[in-house]
Amino acid sequence: MALINVVIVLIVVGVLLWLVNRYIPMASSIKSILNAVVVIAVVIWLLKVFGLWSSITNIHVGK
Repeated sequence: MALINVVIVLIVVGVLLWLVNRYIPMASSIKSILNAVVVIAVVIWLLKVFGLWSSITNIHVGK
């Protein structure tokens, strides 16, 4: 995936999250959970896009 596409997706996700936070009334706790879920999903997606997800999932702790 081209770097421009990654930047465009990040901008779109950011704008959508801002619109939801700004214009949809909801409790602040629900808003915080929604923000955390979106950030975690975007970070995992970025790790997969840059090919780092497989190296993270192959880490073994212990024997």
